[in-house]
Amino acid sequence: MDTEAPAPPTRRPVRQLLAASVGNAVEWYDWYAYTFLATYIADQVFPKGADNSLVPLLSTFAVFAVGFFMRPVGGLLMGAIADRRGRRAALTVTILLMGGSSLLVGLTPTYAAAGVLAPVVLVLARLLQGLSVGGEFAASTTFLVESAGPGRRGLFSSFQYVSTTAGQLVASGIATLLVDTLSEDRMNGWGWRLPFVFGAVLSLVGFWIRQGAQETRSTEQQRAPRPALFEALRRHPRESLLICGITAGGTIAYYTWTSYLPTYAELNAGVAKSDALLAGTISLAFFGLLQPLGGLLSDRFGRRPLLLFFGVGFALLSVPLLHSLRDSFAVLLLVQCAGMVLLTGFTSISAAVNAEVFPPRVRAAGIGFPYSLTVALFGGTAPYVGTLFKDLGHSGIFPWYVAVLCLLSSLVYLRLPETAHKELRR
Repeated sequence: MDTEAPAPPTRRPVRQLLAASVGNAVEWYDWYAYTFLATYIADQVFPKGADNSLVPLLSTFAVFAVGFFMRPVGGLLMGAIADRRGRRAALTVTILLMGGSSLLVGLTPTYAAAGVLAPVVLVLARLLQGLSVGGEFAASTTFLVESAGPGRRGLFSSFQYVSTTAGQLVASGIATLLVDTLSEDRMNGWGWRLPFVFGAVLSLVGFWIRQGAQETRSTEQQRAPRPALFEALRRHPRESLLICGITAGGTIAYYTWTSYLPTYAELNAGVAKSDALLAGTISLAFFGLLQPLGGLLSDRFGRRPLLLFFGVGFALLSVPLLHSLRDSFAVLLLVQCAGMVLLTGFTSISAAVNAEVFPPRVRAAGIGFPYSLTVALFGGTAPYVGTLFKDLGHSGIFPWYVAVLCLLSSLVYLRLPETAHKELRR
């Protein structure tokens, strides 16, 4: 068995974890705050009675296109910055970009005050958020894994989804608190803006923490010629396709279980909305706690066993788990938590697995574009595909759709070289 050679010394591993994790949590807090408060934003920025035909068009573009489909662009551009200028430089750009776009959402004028300019401003803000989130994964994934000491890449990798989950929970909690404490008029008037202004302030905190982080590129890499924008795709097409295969099953399972399942349970099993949201919140907290355990297990036993645990588990159990849902809070919570256990086999180590595929010269951009593109195609569309099957009267097909994608990714995992105990290329 190959053993991992000592990594370049990291002076402050806790600071490195904080730099990646706090910033990533802020990024996803801002992203999910928009999702949770979308109805209030729509009422103010996309009024139903608007006469201008551009308004519904821009509304559709903002919600469906800008959100997920700007993320591959962000992954490519910010990944290129990380490979050319350094991981820390890219992390600084993404946190400031998200803070600025969050503030822009919070300051977006209403349609009544500014007319069609209001949705244009919001679309611009959402475009910047998509760029930032896509770039954040590329930069923070690379930074986390390269910051890890010997035998700790899986553990450090797991904090990618610890922080993502934390950001989602904080956004949900603040949105719920505001809705419960403010009147409907105040929420529509100014209350929905507060989380975005708060997100901008949090971004400054993340920026300060990241300023003290240590660059993880080796001295040799910093002196090497800078890679071209599409060099990773051009010179490493097999690795790019490999990232797509690794990610496809993981992203459909992740977005189904963490975002769409409450709605799926409401539509197909008659679960009350309040019960569905509560079960979703509890299972998300459980999911966040599981991530370091998955990372530690992968450092001990390897990446491939955990990936196969996830992929084969979902291929076999997606259909029975989703078909077992009924009008019961306990059953829904059990189904969600069971899925979270299986999902941890992918999420806790996806950052490490992706980083171990590419050489350091193009690692961030090599990860960022194919990963974000796959998420946009399969993860971001999961709620719409599930709802479409329901509208067509074939809701039972959706669990099979999830299972097939996880099975296909499992075939990729079977052929994936084991990299847990090998030296990370630097």
